[in-house]
Amino acid sequence: MTTNNGTNTKRVAILIENGVEDSEFLVPYNALKQANFDVVVLGSRTNEKYAGKQGKVAQQADGTTTEAVPAEFDAVVIPGGMAPDKMRTNPNTVQFVREAFEQGKLVAAVCHGPQVLIEADLLKGKNATGFLAIKKDMINAGANYINEPLVVDGNLITSRQPGDLAIFTTAIMARLGYGGKEVALPEETDTNAEWWKLANAWGGSTQGDIVKGLNTALAGERYACEAFQNYAEKTQDSDLRSLLREMIQNKQHHILALEKRLNDLGEKPSIPAQIADKYAKLKASMQGTDETFLLRSTLGDLQTGVVDINNLRVKFTDPVSTAILTEIESDLSKCEQVVAKLFRARAVSQEIKSPKPSTSPAVKM
Repeated sequence: MTTNNGTNTKRVAILIENGVEDSEFLVPYNALKQANFDVVVLGSRTNEKYAGKQGKVAQQADGTTTEAVPAEFDAVVIPGGMAPDKMRTNPNTVQFVREAFEQGKLVAAVCHGPQVLIEADLLKGKNATGFLAIKKDMINAGANYINEPLVVDGNLITSRQPGDLAIFTTAIMARLGYGGKEVALPEETDTNAEWWKLANAWGGSTQGDIVKGLNTALAGERYACEAFQNYAEKTQDSDLRSLLREMIQNKQHHILALEKRLNDLGEKPSIPAQIADKYAKLKASMQGTDETFLLRSTLGDLQTGVVDINNLRVKFTDPVSTAILTEIESDLSKCEQVVAKLFRARAVSQEIKSPKPSTSPAVKM
């Protein structure tokens, strides 16, 4: 696979369009480059620099999918973000991926990347994964969706999100003949590997990025735990109190998990994370005890948490931290649904009014 000068003879195409998720392009691109593969970036045209979703990528394509010949490549990598939604509207890109797959070339897609596979009708009967938001789309396209960091079915490799990138990229290189201890790469099934370090070396999240994200989540969980404790003490509604106590236990579990991950990284909670509960306590001391207010406040805190943690959990290329954040998001969503159900029931029985549309005058431009 390698020549005497150390250059890999295998050729890999990485697709790109504007709005690509930066880490999902950078990690496989840099890893393959560092391993001396012949990496070719293919877009829909070559006379522009494609911009990443997070502003970290500014990449000019080496060629286009219109002129590229699938037989000349050994693998095709499809990053995610908003780019695949553009890729799937380009019939040349779809045809390129379809032909590569049918010729037995390795086709690897991460996050929203399987949208291109859907358009190419390549998922029927295949084990595959992808970002949770396109799970139903993949199932409707005939895939057996598996919620795992890495799913391999023949010459198809898929992963879900940035947290899976180091594993995803290692799997690609291993199947192209580059892997194992001789090149200091862990086995893709090694759950004890420090995948975040590998991803960092390939342009993913730094330790500082990960620690900052963990502290942001920790501050949110500590704030919510204290807020729910105060709501539980004030409410006379036994159903709401029972729910709040369950959510408090849930938050305490998350706090321990976040603190442990910080400790594993040799870090301690930041000052904002340490005092978040005190801020919640101070804020609660100035709030009333009206039952409707307490129920609305509980629901509002949950809704804020769902949005914030969902934005946070897709930012980091550390599978361990991503798993913790994903669990928090899942638990928050479940709690939100239960409290929303209670809110609607109280709205019917106590005539809690739904929010009214804003009556503020429109701002003229």
